[in-house]
Amino acid sequence: MLAGVINRLNPDGMHATPGYAHVTTTERRRQVYLAGQVPLAGDGSLVGAGDLIAQVGQVVRNIGSALAAVGATPEDVVRTVIYVVSGERDDLATVWTALRSSPFAPALSTASTLLGVSQLGFAGQLVEIDVTAALG
Repeated sequence: MLAGVINRLNPDGMHATPGYAHVTTTERRRQVYLAGQVPLAGDGSLVGAGDLIAQVGQVVRNIGSALAAVGATPEDVVRTVIYVVSGERDDLATVWTALRSSPFAPALSTASTLLGVSQLGFAGQLVEIDVTAALG
């Protein structure tokens, strides 16, 4: 492995994925851990009440701001955990598809987990994303 490179691997014998890697490795030394990013605007108001796509958009904007604050981009992300308030597979697929077509899409090629959950921290919140990045 080259220092500073993020490597993505899907080992032989493991199932095919919809774009993420089963294993992500890096030699990068500076680790960045974002708090779970939520669909709140800068003034603390909930964006997109009841609207998965609108909430994904705000979460992506918040992630972009947080990453930029430390000189990182979605290409520096090594792990994501995506939480969706729903037990419906279609809702999870909607969020994954929206993320894959967003500016955050490069981050989803690394180790990613998508979960349906019963509740998140804010009333009306439907989406939250936990992000880990590595900088060279």
